[in-house]
Amino acid sequence: MDFELSWLLVALPVAFALGWGASRLDLRQLRQEHRDAPRAYFKGLNLLLNEQQDRAIDAFIEAVQHDPDTAELHFALGNLFRRRGEFERAVRVHEHLLARADLKPADRDRARHALAQDFLRAGLFDRAETAFRQLEGTTFEGESHLALLSLYERSRDWTAAIDVARRLEATGRGAFSDRIAHYLCERAEAARSAGHLEEAQSLLAEARQVAPTAARALVVSGHLCLQRGDAAGALQAWETLMQVQPASAALVASEYADAARQAGRAGPARDRLTALYAQVPSTALLRALNRLESEGAFERLLAHLQAHPCLSAAQALLEHPQDLWGEAGAAGLRRAVDRAAAPLQRYRCAACGFEARHYFWQCPGCLGWGSYPPQPVEET
Repeated sequence: MDFELSWLLVALPVAFALGWGASRLDLRQLRQEHRDAPRAYFKGLNLLLNEQQDRAIDAFIEAVQHDPDTAELHFALGNLFRRRGEFERAVRVHEHLLARADLKPADRDRARHALAQDFLRAGLFDRAETAFRQLEGTTFEGESHLALLSLYERSRDWTAAIDVARRLEATGRGAFSDRIAHYLCERAEAARSAGHLEEAQSLLAEARQVAPTAARALVVSGHLCLQRGDAAGALQAWETLMQVQPASAALVASEYADAARQAGRAGPARDRLTALYAQVPSTALLRALNRLESEGAFERLLAHLQAHPCLSAAQALLEHPQDLWGEAGAAGLRRAVDRAAAPLQRYRCAACGFEARHYFWQCPGCLGWGSYPPQPVEET
């Protein structure tokens, strides 16, 4: 009995000492692991700042292996893979995050958003759309709607784009009325091409209601009226365009002149074009005006070339005999050519594209040596 008691007295301190030692070893190992993980993380961050992405990825993988439960390391690694175009690896990282049951709700939404971006960059548009749709009601809802809007524009799904744009506008993410009007015009032009003129007219009316001062709906409305044989309706649409978007009237100037002659309203149309030309002079308006009144057309061309030297006016002058030009015509032609040639008489760096009037042995943009071709842009 005394023997057993003596052994018990010896065993208790030994067991305590062994337990204490084991706990110290565990704590030391735990501390070492925690020291290794931040060290690898900061090493990866430093490499990333130095634009050494390959070595940064290796460092982050090492950090994730030391601390697999840290979500931030997964996000950093996934973003790196996406930036490098390694979308499959980025998807695996973010899907691994989503598979964790202990992931916080905010991190789960963030992982879904990152995964949706992976799908979008990889060209997997169907999966990207589904992933972005899953972010409804989260803090990423606005960003997901903007991404969906871009996705629908790329796939030309104008009906879905209109729905998303209206939701964005309703939530105060910005003004989307002009974009919605463009989407409606896209649908209208598709309907017009298919011969569904009534549907096209209804869509254009909606576009004009959404954005009353938008130019495109008025331009397409005039084309639709001409397709239906309604020259007067085309004139009305384009005269409204002249009021709300004077500069855009040049897009339909020649067609406006033809419609005016067809409707027997050449005189009023000439007066409108003359007033509009005085407000926003352009070669297109000048040509339309000359279609309605040929008398004095050459004199108007010379005056336009002197006031607004451009290649279009110079090209129109070259269509006339040279003996009609006079000194004013020749001077206007020289000014037009000089103005058009000036942007091309520059040297462009082959490495970064930096342009300069003078030749440089060392590029001021990228500091590269001998990167400028000896010929200006117009001769390369």
